[in-house]
Amino acid sequence: MKEALQYSETEGRNFSREELVTLLSLTDADEIAALFKEAFDCKIRTRGDKVYLRGLIEISNICRKNCLYCGLRHSNISVRRYELDDETVLKEAGFAYDAGYGSVVIQGGERRDGEFISRIESLLRGIKKKGNIGITLSLGEQTDETYRRWFEAGAHRYLLRIESSDRNLYARIHPDNNLHSFDERLACLESLKKNGYKVGTGVMIGLPFQTFENLADDLLFFKETGVDMVGMGPYLEHDMTPLYEYRNLLMSGHERLLLSLKMVALLRLMMPDINIAATTAMQVLDPYGREKAIMAGANVLMPNMTDPDNRENYQIYNNKPGINDDAEITKSKIIENLESFGIRIGWNEWGDARPVDNRQ
Repeated sequence: MKEALQYSETEGRNFSREELVTLLSLTDADEIAALFKEAFDCKIRTRGDKVYLRGLIEISNICRKNCLYCGLRHSNISVRRYELDDETVLKEAGFAYDAGYGSVVIQGGERRDGEFISRIESLLRGIKKKGNIGITLSLGEQTDETYRRWFEAGAHRYLLRIESSDRNLYARIHPDNNLHSFDERLACLESLKKNGYKVGTGVMIGLPFQTFENLADDLLFFKETGVDMVGMGPYLEHDMTPLYEYRNLLMSGHERLLLSLKMVALLRLMMPDINIAATTAMQVLDPYGREKAIMAGANVLMPNMTDPDNRENYQIYNNKPGINDDAEITKSKIIENLESFGIRIGWNEWGDARPVDNRQ
């Protein structure tokens, strides 16, 4: 075990696929604890002891895609669709700035119409007027031109999850039509890099049909593509999706959470200087799931700022936590939980792992 955890502080550990499968398969509690501690210690040495906050604005649940795992899928007619108005978005961004979050994340269902693209561009410029606040977008696959326009308007990070780096598994969780293409997803990640973004991606962990080998390949994919941030967490089912049919194939919630924590720890050892999010999905399976992820190597949290009236309508999976909380309550709960683990917060900091240009 000690030999497997040797690594370079600058380049990270070059695990083989076989080593990763072995470590993901660990069942001994002491060995798992040693893995988490090594990853946490690595994070402290390379990224410091702070966690960085990204205030989350769920701008809309309108989506053109039909992903087989997502509760927001276009064909789910049970969802009450919404779109936040400009005033609300700017108000929530202002809350993030005043709360000292340092950054915001604008997340929503995928749209590519000209009105939406121009609106996001305008909102980005409006948010930047609030002050020195970082902006991450998570708005799906877009054209090269759209990525460029949004970058020039003030966004500097973009999260586009690959969901699975295995082409065959990707095909099993997406419909076979011209709206869902593994190659286009890869091309979009390259376009984001070309346009100057800090690029983030991620996967779901514990999917039906998924193997330890798939997850090992996901970790190798992150390293090979040189991403700047990763958001990954346990797969959680939604009863209004086609993938729900295969829920009997799933690991238990505890097993999916534990596997997710192992993924976080291994990625930290492989890529010591990147940002790794402790995702909300972990909180669904354990009230302190996100804090446990931080103790295993994660260093980013995304407190939800969406108003309670719309939080319940943005449910990618069942049992989304905190749907009745407002932004202030969400903030107070996060502070309380982090303090209980002795975790420091990087107030008013972007928390980028690598230098960014000064587009304040």
